[in-house]
Amino acid sequence: MTTLCSKSWKDYKSSWRALVWIWRRRREDKKRDYKVLEQRWKEALEQRTQCETVIQQQQQTIRQLKEQVRRLEAEWQRATCQLPPDPPIATHGYGARMVCVAANLAKVIGFRATERVLNILFAWLEIEQKIPDWTTIRIWLQRLGVAAVAEPVEQADDWIWMVDHSNQIGPEKALVVLGVQACNLPPPGTTLKHEDVHVLRVQPDTDWKREDMETVYNELAEQYGAPRSLLMDGAAELREGAKTLQKQRPDTIVLHDFKHKAANLFKAILGNDERFAEFMSLVGRTRSAIQQTELAHLSPPSIKQKARFMNMKARLRWAATMLWLLEHPQAQSRQWMTAERLEQKLGWLRAFADNLAVWCECEEVIEKGVKFINEQGLFHGAASQLRNVLGSVSHTTSQRLAEKLIDFVAAAEAKLKQGERLPMSTEILESSFALYKQLERQHSKGGFTSLLASFGALLQDHTPATVREALLRVSVKDVNDWVAENLGNTLTSKRRATYNEFKSSTESATTVALTI
Repeated sequence: MTTLCSKSWKDYKSSWRALVWIWRRRREDKKRDYKVLEQRWKEALEQRTQCETVIQQQQQTIRQLKEQVRRLEAEWQRATCQLPPDPPIATHGYGARMVCVAANLAKVIGFRATERVLNILFAWLEIEQKIPDWTTIRIWLQRLGVAAVAEPVEQADDWIWMVDHSNQIGPEKALVVLGVQACNLPPPGTTLKHEDVHVLRVQPDTDWKREDMETVYNELAEQYGAPRSLLMDGAAELREGAKTLQKQRPDTIVLHDFKHKAANLFKAILGNDERFAEFMSLVGRTRSAIQQTELAHLSPPSIKQKARFMNMKARLRWAATMLWLLEHPQAQSRQWMTAERLEQKLGWLRAFADNLAVWCECEEVIEKGVKFINEQGLFHGAASQLRNVLGSVSHTTSQRLAEKLIDFVAAAEAKLKQGERLPMSTEILESSFALYKQLERQHSKGGFTSLLASFGALLQDHTPATVREALLRVSVKDVNDWVAENLGNTLTSKRRATYNEFKSSTESATTVALTI
């Protein structure tokens, strides 16, 4: 249009009327185009407004969803098990908390079972955490055991040592010395617990003599101070070796364990008794005769070949129960068997009814005495109180046993100072050996292994703090040094070497034969 206006109407060939018409027509077209554009602009503005509204709504929805996510995450975190911080110990791959829980579990259920339990538990809790191998847990417990024995303990003049040997197979015996200070004894009426005592020495050897025990006692006395009391089971080398301590400290007294003494007295009563020997023989035959029959639930308990007079309670209780069953035909427990079968297999017990009454009363005297000594200890007046605890007994044999036990306690309490109280039971030591055998599982019949290094770790419940301190103090090399110094070639290593030599020899012979 600008171009048209810039020219004179004389420059066009068309008439001025045609030109006006053209200009008017173009102006109308421009008006229409403007109206269309204006309409589109309005529609675009409306769409923009709608989009802004939708965006605001979506933003509001997003904010609501984010708030919901935060709330759900918070709820999930509260509902999900979160492990506490557990930074690695020095260059270790695991922290003190993991080592602690693994060690405490292993003492109860074993090494392989601990690894499986941790895997199952962490999978259930959906915790992504690396689980230590059972061999790693074994090494941890060995290090904790060596650290426990080497833990510095100050010297004192009221130490009480408990000494005993443990033997599995072969000539090797492990000497264990536990110590507790008199000032730390639990109050009367409470038995000693594992956490009350210190492991002062764990030392295996093949031949323990008086001279060997003197060396051990002197080393311990130099480290902890000569003890006030030495408690043992009465083994000759333990007792004779203790004389070196009495040279250093004249008031050191040697006490014998009450339960071992009671077992020896019981053995003196029954050991040469032909009726008791016949009874034990019939019990063994009865076990073989009924353990594969419908009377299997009435089988007598097996008995330990070593120290069997310390473990007679189960068999005597079985015999007394069977006698009661024979004499009570209406007992519900007899519904699974006929009277004829019961009489055929167990009727022989009737002939021992009088003997069993005596033996059971002797066992009851011993049980009451052991319980009293375990809880009360030895003190002035203990013999008198023991007499009251044992009460009146019916049979001459059990009366004689009770009197001997009372005299034994009276002789021991005469060695005490006024107001002094000392333990007279090595039950805590026996239970410590039991903990070790429980850890060994089926290997307890195969001789001592490097696992003996972990003995000191079995008596304490470990905490992250004690674990951290122990592992920083004792390395794997320290454990290997302890094993090399104390065990050398174990029965297991000798057995393995023998089989490996046989295997190599037969393989070599086979190769030569094939070559020829």
